[in-house]
Amino acid sequence: MDPKTMFAVWRVPAPYKPVTRKSLGHRMGGGKGPIDHYVTAVKSGRLVVEVGGRCEFGEVKPFLAQVAKKLPFAAVAVSRDGLREMRREEEEKRLNNQNPWTFERVVTANMLGMRRYLSPYDLQLKGRYWGKFFLKHRV
Repeated sequence: MDPKTMFAVWRVPAPYKPVTRKSLGHRMGGGKGPIDHYVTAVKSGRLVVEVGGRCEFGEVKPFLAQVAKKLPFAAVAVSRDGLREMRREEEEKRLNNQNPWTFERVVTANMLGMRRYLSPYDLQLKGRYWGKFFLKHRV
């Protein structure tokens, strides 16, 4: 990467969420432990690093793939066209869905009293996440 003609920008905020941990061998109880480190929550489908300038995707793909391997979650290096294609396929999958029983329809009609068991995040994200897992097959 040539710093004179190329640039890279992190598209995730700095770590802001504190994670507490008690020291090893410490007795249980006594309240919450001290802050051990900070983390950043990153949702699926989010851009992490953007590289630009005078370069082709073939030049930067190897080191973006290395960065993706080192991240603590599944990530992939994509170009702008590849990202556009992924989003187009997802939209096409949503529009051509033959199943009438979508999560959104079931929840908006409150079938079987589903809303009692769902959080506001489930309604907002249309059931695409289950805990920390992203359900890519769900339309």
